[in-house]
Amino acid sequence: MPLAAALDVVLVVAFAALGRASHAEDDPVLGVWGTAWPFLLGTALGWWAVRWRSGRWPLQVGTGIPVWAGTLVVGMLVRVLTGAGTAATFVLVAGCTLAVLLLGWRAVAGRLTRRP
Repeated sequence: MPLAAALDVVLVVAFAALGRASHAEDDPVLGVWGTAWPFLLGTALGWWAVRWRSGRWPLQVGTGIPVWAGTLVVGMLVRVLTGAGTAATFVLVAGCTLAVLLLGWRAVAGRLTRRP
């Protein structure tokens, strides 16, 4: 479980770093943190919600969906509240990218651990 949570954190930070790099943003460390923290808050709340509601850890695609949704929705809401950008294209790209990252590793792990 700690490895899965750490992987989600790394992937959300990578999402922020790649986004900033694609726009040639400066200040790599503080800039990435400034972009990532609203989404990391959403990731943590998503993990908490799954654990609280089901008593399970979000390690499969099905239980990862609330983590992805929390990451995206809370991240965007915090960005709105803090005056950061939430253009429709950013929401769409972020939603798709975060889905691939946060649900993708769960799908791969599920396939690798599935027994014939």
